[in-house]
Amino acid sequence: MSAAPAAARRSARSSRPARSSRSAGSSRPVRPSRSSRPARQGRTAARRASFAALRIGRVMTMGTVAVLLLIAGVWASWSSAPYVMLPKGRERGTVEVTHCAGDTCTGRYTPVSPGSTARDRVEVSAVAVRKGETYSVVVKPGTDRVLRSGPAGILYAWAPLGGALLLASVVVAGGLRLVRTAWVLAGAGVALLTAAFAAL
Repeated sequence: MSAAPAAARRSARSSRPARSSRSAGSSRPVRPSRSSRPARQGRTAARRASFAALRIGRVMTMGTVAVLLLIAGVWASWSSAPYVMLPKGRERGTVEVTHCAGDTCTGRYTPVSPGSTARDRVEVSAVAVRKGETYSVVVKPGTDRVLRSGPAGILYAWAPLGGALLLASVVVAGGLRLVRTAWVLAGAGVALLTAAFAAL
């Protein structure tokens, strides 16, 4: 009677290593099949392409904004710069500033150039003059508005471009990540604005 339980125990011991070997074999990591590798590579390539497209779009957008800012600055400056830079053949004279209100001052215009006529009242930017002072000016054609002439007038006429350079430097640094170019633009803008207001 005791032989049967002993045989059962021996058979149970002999079967245990087999089960552990089977379980150890099943715990090995399953290698991905070769067919799944092209799919992963395709997804990686798609992500890279999307990132490249986003970067190109950002560069183009920020570059366009920077160029538009510079164009706007040149356009704003060019509305006055040609008259003070090339005064030959234009009405030139002096104005004595008698009244200032807001961003405009007024005064009497006395002609200096041949063919220019005197005016009892002309307007000039309040930023460029001070009340009670007399300044050399150029008459803007077709208007009763005068512009300061000489080096101070030229620098002041290009002041809008200086502001545009500062704004464009922020866009170039933040949007295009061109730090050195941004510093050059900012330095040019600061130098132009400082010279303009120092000369007034």
